[in-house]
Amino acid sequence: MASKTPKFPGPLSARAAVLAVLLSNSDQTGAEPLQGRVSLAAIVKALKRKYHWPIESSSFPANTVDGRATWATVYSLPPDVIAAALDNGGTDWLASRRLAKRGA
Repeated sequence: MASKTPKFPGPLSARAAVLAVLLSNSDQTGAEPLQGRVSLAAIVKALKRKYHWPIESSSFPANTVDGRATWATVYSLPPDVIAAALDNGGTDWLASRRLAKRGA
């Protein structure tokens, strides 16, 4: 079964904010904070199911500031998916997102 072509969400949505970071292929550190009550996991789930992005995840143990143990999850897109997305409208989508953010 062929996978569906990934789609780009509206430029000012939380989904767009997350996808922009994933397409940059860089660490989330310093990325704009998500507003509202929707978790990052829920946004990633929507990007996978509704927008058809093949987002990968990996989890690892981490410690909280107060010493408790927890799990951290890192989300990423494969490099070939990023390259294909940028070649197929992603560069223009990122530019439209920057313009929309300026006007917001």
